[in-house]
Amino acid sequence: MKNTIFILMTIVLLGCQEKKISSTALVKEEITTQKKERNLKSDGTPYSDEELQNMGHAESMAVIYEAPTDTLETIGILVYDGFFTLDALGPLSVLNSMYPTKKLLIGREKGTVTSNDNVKIEVDHGIDDIEQLDMLVIPGGFIQTYEATKDKKLLEWVRKIDRNSKYTVSVCTGAWILGAAGLLEGKKATTHWYRADETLAEYGAIFIKQRYTNDGKYWTSAGVSAGIDMSLALMDKILGRNYAEFVALNLEYDPKPPFEGGHPDKADRVVTIMTEKMFDEGLAPYIEK
Repeated sequence: MKNTIFILMTIVLLGCQEKKISSTALVKEEITTQKKERNLKSDGTPYSDEELQNMGHAESMAVIYEAPTDTLETIGILVYDGFFTLDALGPLSVLNSMYPTKKLLIGREKGTVTSNDNVKIEVDHGIDDIEQLDMLVIPGGFIQTYEATKDKKLLEWVRKIDRNSKYTVSVCTGAWILGAAGLLEGKKATTHWYRADETLAEYGAIFIKQRYTNDGKYWTSAGVSAGIDMSLALMDKILGRNYAEFVALNLEYDPKPPFEGGHPDKADRVVTIMTEKMFDEGLAPYIEK
C-alpha cells in the first residue's frame, strides 16, 4: 500500500514538473515570437544580419525609430541631504539618454548635497530657482525623507511643480514626500517595502505590491533599485521599446542576483524581521518629536 501511494505521488509530482517546464517553454516561445514580430521590413520579413550590418547610420535609425508619444523639455531630480544615491542616480543613468531633454539636479538650496552614502554632489539649482518641470523625480532616503514630509516649503514647491508637470515620479520612500504633499490621495502607488501598506494608507493611497506602478501621470517605484525598472518603463512609454531596449543594452541591465532575496516575500524571515526592527528603532525618535 505504501509503495502504491509513493508511486502515485511521484507520478503527480513529475506531472506538475512537466507542466511547469512546458509552461516556461511556452512563455519563452511567446517572448521569442514577440521579438521576431518587431522591426520587420516593409514586406513583413525580418532583416538578415548582413542587411543590418551594411546599413548606414541614417538608415539604421529609420529602422528602429519610433515616434515619441510625448516630448519633454526638462526633467528635474530632487536631491537632499540623506537621499539614497541609487534612488537618484539610477533613474538619471536611464533618463540621461532621453535627448534633447535637459536634466537638472535640484536641491532644497543650491550648493553641496550629501547622500546617505556620503557622496557629495554640487547642485546648481535650488527649489526657489525652478518654476516648472515636465518630469519631477523624487528619490527616497530614510530619516531625512521622513523629515522632508514635514517641510512645508518643500511640499508646497512639489505641489507647484506637479500642477504643470507631465509626469510626477517617486523612487522608494520618495513616495512619502508625494503622499505628504497630498498628491497620492486615491491613487495606486508603491514604495519601499518597509510598512508600505500602512504608510501609503495614511496618505490615502492604494498600495500596489509591484516593482513600479503608475496611475495617470503619477509613477512610483518600490525600493532603491526598482527606480531603474520604472525609468526604463517610462522610456518605453515615451520613446518606444526599441529605444528603451537600446538604453537597457547600453547599461547592460540584466540583473541576476547571486541569491534569492531583496524583498520580504523572498528574504529569510529572520533577516526581514530584524531589518524592519532596525528601521523602526531608527525612525522612532523622529516620530516622537
